Formats: sequence, C-alpha cells, structure tokens
Amino acid sequence: MTRTFSMLASLSLMLMATAMVLGFSIGDLYADPPAAETFIWRGRHMLTGVAAALAVVLVESIAVTYFVGTSRWCKEVTEAYRLPADDLRLSTRLKRRTFPWCVLGMLTVVGVGALGAASDPGTGRADTASMAAVHQLAAFTGMLLVAWTYYRAWLNIAAKQQVIERLLRQVQAVRRERGLDAPAAGAAPSL
Repeated sequence: MTRTFSMLASLSLMLMATAMVLGFSIGDLYADPPAAETFIWRGRHMLTGVAAALAVVLVESIAVTYFVGTSRWCKEVTEAYRLPADDLRLSTRLKRRTFPWCVLGMLTVVGVGALGAASDPGTGRADTASMAAVHQLAAFTGMLLVAWTYYRAWLNIAAKQQVIERLLRQVQAVRRERGLDAPAAGAAPSL
C-alpha cells in the first residue's frame, strides 16, 4: 500500500502544481476589458484546480478507508486467534493518528478553492482583485500542507503494514500449532 499511496499522492501533487502554473499563466483578469485568451486560461486553471481538489480528496479518502478496513481486520484476527492485544491497540492508535491529517488535507483544498472563487471577477464582487494574492499564497501553502499530510499518512501506513505482517506471522504460528493448514496439493500425507 505504501507504493500505491505514494504514487497516487505524487500524481495529485503534480495536478496541484499544474493548477498553480496555469493560475500564474492566466494574465490580467482584472483589466477592463480582459483579453479573450485570459478567459481561456482562467477556465483551464479552474478545471485543473477542481480536478486537483478531487484528487486530493480521493487520496486522503483512500488512506482513511485503508485504516478503517485494516483496523477491522486486525480486530477480527486478534479475537479469532486469541492473540495478544498489543498490535490491535497499535493499529487503533495509527488509525486515530492518521484521520486528522487526512481531514486537514481535504479541508485545505476546500479552503484554497474557496479563496480561488473569492478572487474570481466573474462573481461580480468588487473586491475580487484583492483576494488574488491571498489565493496564490493559500495555494502554495496548501500544496505544502497537503504534501505534509500525505507524508504523515504514508508513515502511518508503513507502520500499519508492519503490524499486519506481525499479525500474519502470529496467525501462521497458531495455525501450525493447531494443525489447521492443509497439506499442499500432491504432497504426501504426514503420519
């Protein structure tokens, strides 16, 4: 999962970076009247920004779903095989540590998008030009913050994978002790 998560996170960060580059390429939206090409770049920036926001929400949601699912699995395996609860408690702590970071990443892109909407002269509001610099700063800061939330989630995913590997080793040992594993096909039966 660490490899998959890091690839998805990298792609969403590249999409955010692309949206920022397009934002800087727009030109002067606040000129009277703005050039037609400016509206084309504005549309590209807005669509790319929405796609980037959706990608961030998707990646953060995948992390949350991973922790919810694997935590449930850890609980069921620990109870079914009567294993010590240490790894189960660690699994729960990792889930609880990750969830706030994922929510923060999602809320960050919502905030950046809201500031982008506040800076759009198409809204008809008089003070949109003053919000452009705020949106730019928020976009840069937001990208760094989202990258940090991804890093924190990735660290916790790696730790969770170690918990799962320990539980699997314990389960295999219990199954061998109880004789629950069937012999391989074609193998001679043991006497």
